[in-house]
Amino acid sequence: MRRPERIEPGPGQESVWDYPRPPAAVPSTDRIRVVHGGRVIADTTRAIRVLETSQPPAYYLPPDDVDLSCLVRTSRRTMCEWKGVASYWDLDLGDDRRIREAAWSYDDPVPAYRAIAGHLAFYAQVLDECWVDDERVAPNPGMFYGGWITSRVVGPFKGSAGTLHW
Repeated sequence: MRRPERIEPGPGQESVWDYPRPPAAVPSTDRIRVVHGGRVIADTTRAIRVLETSQPPAYYLPPDDVDLSCLVRTSRRTMCEWKGVASYWDLDLGDDRRIREAAWSYDDPVPAYRAIAGHLAFYAQVLDECWVDDERVAPNPGMFYGGWITSRVVGPFKGSAGTLHW
């Protein structure tokens, strides 16, 4: 199966098909917020956007701007061909409100991605609210990729069933 045709970006938009491979790590001054169960989990204007061909941006947030008291590191590790070994985090708000693997991070990424070392990225798929400035994001389809879809990016996006071979 062929991938669908690239959507032409409009004014102020980016096509994920123009993002590089290997991915780029780009500082962002957008206000990034993560909220779950009415609780602010993260709020920053110091995120790093990771831009990879075919995927919406993933936002990596500095740990100083994340409420680490509600995150629990898991034993799960995976290997990214570009960034290195990823660790995963559960979100635990108590009262049986534990969201498994709600976030991931790279403690010791390969040198090209040192900027994201220790930063946390969140899966919008499992959280109540994720925001870029004043826009609530849509989650990247599927659970393999953690990109955040806003009106600023156009696809088609890799992640839903049948797209992993693109």
